[in-house]
Amino acid sequence: MKLLRFYCQHRLNPLHVFCRLRELGLSLGAARNVSRLYERSVYRFIF
Repeated sequence: MKLLRFYCQHRLNPLHVFCRLRELGLSLGAARNVSRLYERSVYRFIF
């Protein structure tokens, strides 16, 4: 169970999300804004 938690925690980390958005072609500012919004609205409540 811990392994699954660590995996999800890594994949859902706002920095990881930011990097994947950049790889998809979003501009720096757009990726930053989306990852900040994600961190504030989703990530804090999950972990």
